[in-house]
Amino acid sequence: MLDQIVNLVKQFGQETVVNNPEIPNEYNQDVLADATSTITNGFQNVMAGGGFENILDLFKGGANNTSGSGIGNLVKNPIVTMMIGYFISKLVNKYRMSPASASNVANNLIPNALSGLINQTADPENPNATLDNLVGSLTGGNAISSDQENNSGFSLQNLLNQFTGGGTGSGGGLDLQDIISNLTQKAQSGFQNRQQSGGLMDMIKSFLN
Repeated sequence: MLDQIVNLVKQFGQETVVNNPEIPNEYNQDVLADATSTITNGFQNVMAGGGFENILDLFKGGANNTSGSGIGNLVKNPIVTMMIGYFISKLVNKYRMSPASASNVANNLIPNALSGLINQTADPENPNATLDNLVGSLTGGNAISSDQENNSGFSLQNLLNQFTGGGTGSGGGLDLQDIISNLTQKAQSGFQNRQQSGGLMDMIKSFLN
């Protein structure tokens, strides 16, 4: 789902970045790439710290409130606040933007891109946008084994749907804490590998080109 995150950042970054006179045109692609990596690395860091339930809360809360007020509620979420703060710092230190301008860009781009991602994940007519695919793209693997999924019917998307009114089944008794532990280990390993290779940013830039 990395390409979908990139496309959302491009969509909402058209006005806040590309058409923003305070950001030189030669920096547009780099700023969009940094915004995308802020979101993906933010999710990775939360999962690596054992915080998958916080991500689940973000997605189930956003899916239950997709009105205009949803963005206002979204920016109050600690994960989103963390991402916005990091991106502001990046814009100020790397691109020499004023704190006020950087804040305007970050507080517009990050929440809107995340809202779009949450809405896509909540859309049953978008089968490729699932929590399982998002987690898999960030960790390099599934949260549970294929045998467990086949035997129990459990998926992260079904877990999310149970909180948002579209669930079917209880997950076959699988232990959520075991899944979170597995996700934590995968996120830690995937984060280390990508940090060493620089692969994530290269992938993001390839989608932007």
